[in-house]
Amino acid sequence: MIQLQLPTSHSAQGFISVWAELDMVFFMSLLFMLLQPAHTTWVKVKNCLGYLRPTVFRDGDLVLGGFFPLYNMNQDSEISRISFLLQPKTDVRATSWLWKNYQYVLAFYFAIQEVNKDSHLLPNLTLGFQVHNAFSSDQFTLWSTLLWLSGKMDPLPNYNCQTQTKSAAVIAGTTSAFSAEIGTLLELYKTPQVSYGPFDPMLSDEDQFPSLYQMAPKDSSLAHGMVSLLLHFGWTWVALFISDDLKGEQFLRDLKAELVKNGICVALTEKLPDTKTMYGPSDIAFMSRIRVSSANVHILHGEAGSLITVDLAAEFFLTTGKVWIMAAKWDIVTSEMNHMLHSFHGSFSFSPHKGEIPGFQHFLKTVDPSHYPEDFYFPKLWLHLFHCSPAGSLCGKIFNCPENASFETVSGMIDMSTMSDSSYFIYNAVYALAHVLHNMLIQKSEMGSSEDTDQPRLLPWQLHRFLKKIQFTNRAGDHISLDEKSKQRAHYDIHNAVNFPAGLGLLVKVGEFVSKSPLGQGLVITEEMIEWPIGFTEIHTDAGQCVLCPTHEYPNSDRTRCLPKMVTFLAYQDPLGMELACMALCLSALTAAVLGVFVRHQHTPIVKANNRALSYILLISLTFCFLCSLLFIGPPNTATCTLQPIAFGLVFTVAVSTVLAKTVTVILAFKVTAPGRRMRRLLVSGAPNFIIPSCSLIQLTLCGVWLGTSPPFVDSDTHSEHGHIIITCNKGSVTAFYCGLGYLGSLALGTFTMAFLARNLPDTFNEAKFLTFSMLVFCSVWLTFLPVHHSTKGKVMVAVEVFSILASSAGLLGCIFAPKCYVILLRPHSCSLHGFRDKTLCGSNKPS
Repeated sequence: MIQLQLPTSHSAQGFISVWAELDMVFFMSLLFMLLQPAHTTWVKVKNCLGYLRPTVFRDGDLVLGGFFPLYNMNQDSEISRISFLLQPKTDVRATSWLWKNYQYVLAFYFAIQEVNKDSHLLPNLTLGFQVHNAFSSDQFTLWSTLLWLSGKMDPLPNYNCQTQTKSAAVIAGTTSAFSAEIGTLLELYKTPQVSYGPFDPMLSDEDQFPSLYQMAPKDSSLAHGMVSLLLHFGWTWVALFISDDLKGEQFLRDLKAELVKNGICVALTEKLPDTKTMYGPSDIAFMSRIRVSSANVHILHGEAGSLITVDLAAEFFLTTGKVWIMAAKWDIVTSEMNHMLHSFHGSFSFSPHKGEIPGFQHFLKTVDPSHYPEDFYFPKLWLHLFHCSPAGSLCGKIFNCPENASFETVSGMIDMSTMSDSSYFIYNAVYALAHVLHNMLIQKSEMGSSEDTDQPRLLPWQLHRFLKKIQFTNRAGDHISLDEKSKQRAHYDIHNAVNFPAGLGLLVKVGEFVSKSPLGQGLVITEEMIEWPIGFTEIHTDAGQCVLCPTHEYPNSDRTRCLPKMVTFLAYQDPLGMELACMALCLSALTAAVLGVFVRHQHTPIVKANNRALSYILLISLTFCFLCSLLFIGPPNTATCTLQPIAFGLVFTVAVSTVLAKTVTVILAFKVTAPGRRMRRLLVSGAPNFIIPSCSLIQLTLCGVWLGTSPPFVDSDTHSEHGHIIITCNKGSVTAFYCGLGYLGSLALGTFTMAFLARNLPDTFNEAKFLTFSMLVFCSVWLTFLPVHHSTKGKVMVAVEVFSILASSAGLLGCIFAPKCYVILLRPHSCSLHGFRDKTLCGSNKPS
């Protein structure tokens, strides 16, 4: 590493020291210049290479900010640890230059130049720019953003030191992480940020990032396009390499759904971590898995950070005979991961469609550092490419440049002529902001604003209303909009990666994919233009290696043959089924015992209170509630599947309606104050007893409609458990099931409400409180049942149903009858009827 101190003539207020580590090509160029006899030339070279400032600025009536990754740096761990505790250090250690990404800056400059030349767009106004390096560091990300907001070389939080409000918006976001980091700070000032990186659903959350807009379209149709390519060539055996993040998980779900739908098998699924430490044990293991993969078609999807692992694998484990289908930022891959070009020769890359921008190639042919003298990056790149610097640039003239020196003639691994996805989005982002500013200023002039139109005062939050609905057609003929809902049809370009011996990687367009195309003609491929990987032939289809197993079979661990699936269900022999069956039998026996106790002590006041007959009915119905759970255990058949909804619905309706009748009995009893009252006649006539048949009739009607329209049937579940076919009872109509359950829930809720209102009525044997607690337990069990039942499948779902039946029935039994049994059996002398002259005890069997 070579340390280059800033010369005093170009010191940026003494706050930056630069460390630059040059790549081999740049080092050889520097060595060549060091051998020249002219000392003055060396000083100029040193000053040029050592000059580094935090921003490149050109003034204008309105200024756009651009954050682009132009160099990497290593940050001292000690600096990272104390950076938010002490005054931040401003040492920048540049370890490598990302010169391919300078195309982002060139596209930024070109778009601004075109806007300034356009007499119909922002007339009489010029756009300026402020370019920052997109640091991959939390500390310097915050620092760069504060520089943009404050307008000073020393960042001042909460202050804008510019004399005129010119800062309009920020264009940033090679990665979603960087957009999120600066977006949090920009949101404090409602400054719009237009992202040029890949679409990320996390950034589309308007609650978290209301001021962030994405130029890239959604990639929801990407999986469909890739599967269409697989089907076109007959590839049915693939390996998947997906980044281990939320975006990767979503893509993996979409892709696997498309693969299963089209009968394509997956040999290997590998998650790519966001690797920070290279050459770790996990990386070595991953490298070996690429080579042993039996699939010759690999699908890759991920961000640049997760692709470091793939880069290492491609460098030390050269893979041949395998074709890669890329769903990654290829412009990052080709610039930062040069070793991947050898293994990825002949691969396919999907990227959002972009038209040919008129004038961009001419701009690349004619532009040089003298056109942008404020840009200190440009002469460094020129020195790197042509070993010279032209007059008029920041560094001045250094050696004589070739007459044909331009980006059009540059050789080596930097291809500036092929516009990358990010450069295309940056170009569109500049034009989108220009149209928004133009529309906003026109509206102000139409409203008769008193502002000087030549020097407009801009408030960034005013742009949002226009950004949300901006739509225009760019010079390439593509429709541009920042509204995600308007981007209905996905259009992808398919490129073929070609690696030349000199290390130059190019992308050759060989096809397109358009979603929602008529007659399924969404994929167009020009096969004669395809360069295939070494050792790979176009007719390799993997058809002999991949046979989709029938639904009643599953592949073995080696995926060499299909094995029969084992048929299973919630059986009595299973530990879970045995436990549930024992619980049901024990609770039903306990209920029968309670019924026996009540029959034996039927003439005692505590039994006669609240209608003795209703207590008998409730106990009998609870017994059948416990026993009906046995219908869910054992091998399902047509009879048990049909009886399950009838038995469950009717016995529970009888039980709950009985509790309702008991509650009504308590309320009517305490409302009887005079012999002629209507409520007395209702009580004497036994009106509460009609509640049970009325409620049961409604449930019986619902069950009849259910069985008559879509009855339950025996079904098989082949997906919940690997290697097993689970036999279950299909509900038939889910709507009918939830209607019956909803009616039962409404009945229980009404019963709970009435019991709660009657809980404080005075009487020795008033059971309203017990009824309240019983219905509270009942409702709690079935409210918990709904989400659990919805999220489970197979035997677990059946077990949840059985447990809910047992738990709710046990709640009714325990809360209502346990206190009475305690008094009858353990405290018989405390249950005498107070207030009567002849005290009748619980132990007396004398008829009343």
